[in-house]
Amino acid sequence: MAPLLAAPVRGPMEVRLRAQRASGRKLLVPYLTGGLGPWTELIRAMADAGADAIEVGIPFSDPAMDGPVIQQASEQALRQGTTPGSIFAAIRGVDAGVPLVAMTYYNLAFHMGEERFAGELVEAGFSGIILPDAPMEEQGPWRGAADPAGIETVLLAGPVTPDDRLAQVCEQSRGYVYGVNLMGITGERESLGEQGAVLARRMKALTDKPVLMGFGVSTPEQAVEVSREADGAIVGTAVVRRILDGGSPTDLHTFISSIREALDQS
Repeated sequence: MAPLLAAPVRGPMEVRLRAQRASGRKLLVPYLTGGLGPWTELIRAMADAGADAIEVGIPFSDPAMDGPVIQQASEQALRQGTTPGSIFAAIRGVDAGVPLVAMTYYNLAFHMGEERFAGELVEAGFSGIILPDAPMEEQGPWRGAADPAGIETVLLAGPVTPDDRLAQVCEQSRGYVYGVNLMGITGERESLGEQGAVLARRMKALTDKPVLMGFGVSTPEQAVEVSREADGAIVGTAVVRRILDGGSPTDLHTFISSIREALDQS
């Protein structure tokens, strides 16, 4: 097992998110599936509505951590011919004004080759990446390519992550630390319970990096709820469902604006 290589303490995305947090702002990071609908226009709309960064899913044929809504979105995008290359090409023309974070599965990076994949991310304008199926202990080859290229690899932690491992995740994560509110796959939930709040407190005790909570955050009220203990919220399935239902850039702008306003007033 290759050891993780040392990375810059703070990359540009982390510096930006820290500055936003220091201003008193709760961070908002929506997710959408690349290749689905007018997705590049949707990125611009969500950035204009107050997103602090945007996660862009690169569709994969076996998205193990994704719930039925995002799985459907990935399958639809793949049927329409979406590839990593088409995502990279389209992103090059997007000047969102906020950091863009790729979210995909390690097989795509491995198949293309870690160095080439990291280079393509940089050239396309991505700031970071999330590889949910690549355990921290096995990310050595990837981090060996990503860290020197300047791609900030965001790590995830869940409610049952032991204290010693949680400390390592917080130390090794770049950009921000992704806290998973609920065990299981992504999806909208009526109630988030207390697990996320407990996890956020644990992470905040271990790191001063931005701590964002995702999985199940579907409404402005839930975004405010998870942000009480954390630095902000990640909203995915609720965004993707609206896109699958034919939501326009105006519709997504309205939805993200409603969450931004709720966070700003909390």
